Amino acid sequence: MELNSLRPALGATKKRKRIGRGPGSGHGKTATKGHKGQKARSGGSVKAGFEGGQMPLQRRLPKRGFTPLSRTEYAVINLKQLNAYEDGSTVDLQSLQERGIIKKALDGLKVLADGVLERKLTVKAHRFSEAAKEKITAAGGTAEEI
Repeated sequence: MELNSLRPALGATKKRKRIGRGPGSGHGKTATKGHKGQKARSGGSVKAGFEGGQMPLQRRLPKRGFTPLSRTEYAVINLKQLNAYEDGSTVDLQSLQERGIIKKALDGLKVLADGVLERKLTVKAHRFSEAAKEKITAAGGTAEEI
């Protein structure tokens, strides 16, 4: 084998389409642009979403709601998830991340009241639902807002 005999594998290369090079090429005459119309003209193209003057879909659909730029998003846990801790222990963002209960801290921690808390815990979080606070204190623990 020599360098001058090297060839690409069969089917690995493809001839490029030469448009507008006569009728024998199969791409002559209109040069794959069809007959007349905006897209057949030089420089003729339409922007994305243009529907020929008809009101475009993105303008026909109603716009609703508002997304604030400074939205605070909390990492949320429920009381039933806190039963994994031992009595008298302190629960905070770091300890929850270490145990894998929470993956990302986001903008803080919020505790919701789903489930029954069977442990006496000190829970430190940025937000509590009212029912969660009541259930934590009823179990003999304390709910501390950071």
